[in-house]
Amino acid sequence: MFHNVQHGLLALYPALEHLPELLASLQATEVPAGTVLFQEHEACQGFPMLLSGEVRVSRAAANGRELELYRVVPGEMCLVSSASLFAGQLLSARGTTTVVTRFTLLSPPDFERAMAQAGFRHFVLGLFAARMADLTALIEAVAFQRLDCRLAGSLLGHGQQVRATHQALADELGTVREIVTRLLHRFERDGLVTLSRECITIQNSAALRALATGQNA
Repeated sequence: MFHNVQHGLLALYPALEHLPELLASLQATEVPAGTVLFQEHEACQGFPMLLSGEVRVSRAAANGRELELYRVVPGEMCLVSSASLFAGQLLSARGTTTVVTRFTLLSPPDFERAMAQAGFRHFVLGLFAARMADLTALIEAVAFQRLDCRLAGSLLGHGQQVRATHQALADELGTVREIVTRLLHRFERDGLVTLSRECITIQNSAALRALATGQNA
């Protein structure tokens, strides 16, 4: 089991090869879906590295609305955690597992020591830049795209049937369930989808794609 953890980490985070003593000290933890790994306004406990599973990182507003910022899968980096460690500040978002997740946590002192090693530093900063690009794209989508276009885009790419609640779609889009429900009923009236319990069946993917790209805006 020990060697499997080290092998898995090296395959996903190859820069750890330059830190053999640190790699040897890392242990994996497995948690169920729905586990909150970190919360807004709390001190960061370390740099998470996923072996399996997925973490949804989101930001909540005072009115209860929530916006998904990004998701972390094995081999990727949590921007919020690393930014908190870089700046020595409290966390600015919440991280929740979406499925059973296995991960290891690099403590703040170990993260600081690891960043002194050029290979690991370049690896982390490269992941940081890629995640920032994703976040910039999200900001652009939220600021400049109509919600109906974004909803149409979120329905595409999942096959003919999208199994998701209206609340889950609202959380993904950073809006409220009532607005998503209203838009979905409009899509149904227009012949784009058929609605049933926790399932949306795509009836006209071409029209949805045109709406998602703004051609029908």
